[in-house]
Amino acid sequence: MPGLLRGIARTAVVAGTATAVSNRVSRRQAGRWAQQDMEAEAAPPPPPPAPAPAAPAAPSMEDRIAQLQQLAQLRDQGVLTEEEFATQKQRLLAG
Repeated sequence: MPGLLRGIARTAVVAGTATAVSNRVSRRQAGRWAQQDMEAEAAPPPPPPAPAPAAPAAPSMEDRIAQLQQLAQLRDQGVLTEEEFATQKQRLLAG
């Protein structure tokens, strides 16, 4: 019987120690999680990434013709010189 009591006592001590250690680890982990939650709430969220600027669409042939006609009208009215007209025409046709 003394051997049985000693075994039961040893088991009780081991189980009690394991329970105490487990509870301490659980409390420590809960404290760390709470601290991380508070830090996350205190820090402002990062701004969303800016959308990439859309590449300008190449003007269609109709748009280019309309712009050329407007340039020709400006040239005919004397607003643009022949040189300015030629420069703008070249830029329009190259783009």
